[in-house]
Amino acid sequence: MSATMLSPGLSASERVDRISGADLHYWMYRDGLPGSDGDPRTVVMVHGLRGTHHGLELIAEALPGRRVVIPDLPGFGDSGPMVGRRHDVDGYAQAVIELIELLGGRIRPVVLLGHSFGSVVAARVASLAPELLHRLVLVNPIATLPLRGPRVVMSGLTSAYYALGKALPIRMGRRWLSSKWLVLAASRAMTRTKDKQLRRFVDDSHLRYFSRFHSPAVLDESFQASVTSTVADYADSLTTPTLMIAGETDEIAPLAGQYELAGRLADAELVVIPEVGHLVHYETPTPAADAIERFLGTPSPNTRRSNQ
Repeated sequence: MSATMLSPGLSASERVDRISGADLHYWMYRDGLPGSDGDPRTVVMVHGLRGTHHGLELIAEALPGRRVVIPDLPGFGDSGPMVGRRHDVDGYAQAVIELIELLGGRIRPVVLLGHSFGSVVAARVASLAPELLHRLVLVNPIATLPLRGPRVVMSGLTSAYYALGKALPIRMGRRWLSSKWLVLAASRAMTRTKDKQLRRFVDDSHLRYFSRFHSPAVLDESFQASVTSTVADYADSLTTPTLMIAGETDEIAPLAGQYELAGRLADAELVVIPEVGHLVHYETPTPAADAIERFLGTPSPNTRRSNQ
């Protein structure tokens, strides 16, 4: 199994634009794919906390008929931090809106996908600028506050981990937040697959990309936003048709909250993928992509129902 698990045929071009004061790096997959009016081929994907564009590439690969655009959010991966904006839900939402506008979203609305904390950012975009979106897809959406969920003790320890990283001198804080053993512990706590090769791939991906943040201060801003905001905060203002893809054993975004959130949205479908937790994008990208294609109305020949 390769480090990327991507087929050689998935081509991507990297671009950089000045957005929200940051040099925003984003990757375009199948940029030359032709489109037609009424067929929104472009899917913009937003990664979660401490993620980069790499984490969503497997879903991108499983959507062969669509142009996919994935940025590194400001302050993560190759993208610089924002200037004059906080690295919180509103700050990231404004950056994503600018990117969609740059891609021509006001002429041809896009499909916006967000994973985990990215689902909260995507929901905020949908509440602020619904005219830019054709459909909304939320993968492992954050429906309930983690500090009030069933894993309140673990959430408290996580908060302490980030607080210490911010309090330490910058170099020490970065080393603490990037500790191999702590990153591996988090990776293995989220992984559900029993496939040893896939588990190694997930661990390797987290070790490669989980610590690519600009600074402990930027990471702390983002973390604080991730534990104080949910998709439910924007539920009453969401009118865009929405697909929610949940993991059956997700402890970060528990299933009970997914059902409650789906019931609040004006136009939503919930798909639950069995035997997976918070890493749908790594462990079950093909079932997720199948659900997306069916939702968008152009199912692939090999589409299989993940379940409702």
